[in-house]
Amino acid sequence: MLTIDGSIGEGGGQVLRSSLALAIITGTPVRLVNIRAGRPKPGLQRQHLTSVEAAATISGATVRGAAIGSRELTFQPGAVQPGEYHFAVGTAGSASLVLQTVLPPLLIANAASRLTVEGGTHNSHAPPFDFFERSFLPLINRMGAHVEARLDRHGFYPRGGGRLHVNITPATELAPLHLEEGGAARRIRSTAVVAGLPRHIAERELKLVRTALDLNPDALTIRELPPDQGPGNVLLIEIENEHVTEIITSFGSRGVRAESVGHSAILEAKNYLTANVPIGEHLADQLLLPLALARSGSFVTLPLSRHGTTNIEVIEMFLPVRFEVDEIGLKQCRVKCGS
Repeated sequence: MLTIDGSIGEGGGQVLRSSLALAIITGTPVRLVNIRAGRPKPGLQRQHLTSVEAAATISGATVRGAAIGSRELTFQPGAVQPGEYHFAVGTAGSASLVLQTVLPPLLIANAASRLTVEGGTHNSHAPPFDFFERSFLPLINRMGAHVEARLDRHGFYPRGGGRLHVNITPATELAPLHLEEGGAARRIRSTAVVAGLPRHIAERELKLVRTALDLNPDALTIRELPPDQGPGNVLLIEIENEHVTEIITSFGSRGVRAESVGHSAILEAKNYLTANVPIGEHLADQLLLPLALARSGSFVTLPLSRHGTTNIEVIEMFLPVRFEVDEIGLKQCRVKCGS
């Protein structure tokens, strides 16, 4: 049994999620200790427990220590079992992070799967649905699998209640992905979403984005959701290039002015644009495991976050691959994966 210290690197939930996914893929029993030791509330919280339960369900795993607050877990997986599944976080915890746990093994399973996940679809510190659908999945599909996602209902913190569906047609094996250039720039657009909040919040956010990024009015959209899906606010900046689409998000919260939400998204967008890289910081984190499953691939990105370097450390414990991360400019690095 492989023992993994959850306090390594950034000491968060990514160690748990990647370990569970890779345990299923490789058939390796794992013991996780010091789970989320680097967080203010260490141990399993509701969304992490849902990830554990989902991973156990799709693999018939034997699990010990699966309880709220648990800092130690043993997970002995069986073979991955594609099929139709429904997972509910029960809070505003991220639905996309649950998907992050079960999607990799289902991408290379021997039959298709259909998933419904309920929880938070748009919350900070997790990939929102728009990013998952329009940034991440097109690249996964380019690697040979075919994954479609549909959002039924938004779920914001603290209410949650979001619901999304994912259909997965797996690949026999994933093909390498190389993204060292973004290709020709196509367009930049921005959407402000409000649910149960005044429209002027979205208007103020988009006014800032229009001025800062010199956008035409037709590149700006306000989406007003029914009040029962809120309260919630998210600002999206979508930068579409020939080979990749980057989606930058900033979330509103109680006591935070619309202008602060706008400035946060604008700063990240300008940082990405001036770096002249195809892959943004958050997309880089998400691509590491798929590249490892393909045993090959590369991309150019911003300097890797601690989240990304931690993920590499976990992946290399399970798979016979090695990552090389080389600085190639002031704000650029090249990530290569090979066996």
